[in-house]
Amino acid sequence: MAFMSDSLNSKPSRSKFPFLIAVVVLAVGAAAAWHFLGKPSEQADPASGSSSQTVQKGPAGTGRRGSMAPTDMIVSTGKAEKTTLSVYLNALGTVTAYNTVEVRARVDGQLAKVLFAEGQEVKAGEVLAVIDQRPYQSALAQAQGTLQENQAQLKNAQIDLERYRQLFKEDSVAKQTLDTQQALVAQYQGTIKNSEAQVADAKLNLTFTEVKAPISGRLGLRQVDVGNLIASGDTTPIVTITQTKPIALTFSLPEDQLSTVRRQMATGKPLAVEAWDRGRNRVLATGTLVTVDNQIDTSTGTVKFKARFDNKDESLFPNQFVNVRLHALELSDVIVIPISAIQRNDEGPYVFVVGEGNTVATRKVSLGEIQGEQVEIRSGLEDGETVVTEGLDRLRDGQTVKVTQPTAETTPKTNPDANEATLGGGAGE
Repeated sequence: MAFMSDSLNSKPSRSKFPFLIAVVVLAVGAAAAWHFLGKPSEQADPASGSSSQTVQKGPAGTGRRGSMAPTDMIVSTGKAEKTTLSVYLNALGTVTAYNTVEVRARVDGQLAKVLFAEGQEVKAGEVLAVIDQRPYQSALAQAQGTLQENQAQLKNAQIDLERYRQLFKEDSVAKQTLDTQQALVAQYQGTIKNSEAQVADAKLNLTFTEVKAPISGRLGLRQVDVGNLIASGDTTPIVTITQTKPIALTFSLPEDQLSTVRRQMATGKPLAVEAWDRGRNRVLATGTLVTVDNQIDTSTGTVKFKARFDNKDESLFPNQFVNVRLHALELSDVIVIPISAIQRNDEGPYVFVVGEGNTVATRKVSLGEIQGEQVEIRSGLEDGETVVTEGLDRLRDGQTVKVTQPTAETTPKTNPDANEATLGGGAGE
């Protein structure tokens, strides 16, 4: 019974061997088929993003990874245009009175009258105040009396001189007597000149008792009251006059921009200057550039400029802080391109020019003036040529590109409050 039981239990185990052998044979056959029929390409699966391992030959015979053809670089372009370029320079300035005078007394005395109102507009020559005139009237009368006395003495001496000359002809007086009388007449003539000068001085002092406006302008606050004693040497003025029509504006620019301004001044055309409010929201007044300082401030590297404004509406006030916009230069028939197209290397500035077949080539250029987003090209480009303005990072000479227009988000915007112009590259570029 035990033997029969063991035989029954061993039969199922033997029946599994053919099945296992068949599985092994099938596996070996599949491996051989995979080996002999060829491995599948390990190109990148677009869904998985894995990189391709197949190496293919390019048109020039050089190996490159990937089986897909390379795509063209996508760039944005701009045109080189011949146009008129207006160069503006921005600065900070201070309004100053064209003339400022501190009105002081020229003679000593008591202030008798004040004939002006504070803040009043006055004309040159108007009487502003009067100093007590009585002492100076007396001094004038005394000088005039002395002059009359000396004139009488001279007249008497001249009569005696004529008498002595007649007697000398008759040999009735000595020559010495005649000479003495002549000297006395000359002495009285000198005395009269001195007396006339004293009279003129007394009249002038009497005139100075009326304090007059030396210039036209606006009066400030009164510094002296009626009844006070004032003197010609006082440090405190009676009042201050500021000339505000016209009025001046002073501002400074970097020394690098001096040549730009002088270039326009050499043409003889006036340079327009605009005065803007603090927030650069509106133009307060428009004037013209008058002069440039004769030296550069070495501590700041700037040059001072002065502009003149008629200021008829008194929109500008002395010591007012304003923003200045100077129309520094007007260039006609110049080639300009977007400044974003400019690239630089060890040899200087260059651009990528788009040619036939949308193939780009590097072109060395010489820069001039810069205004906002435009730059003057002095040499290297012709009117109508196309230059690359965006997509320059990996661009190479001779590469084919696909031209597209920049989107609104990537288009650079000009900041109107930024410094609108600086001096270009210069002769060295």
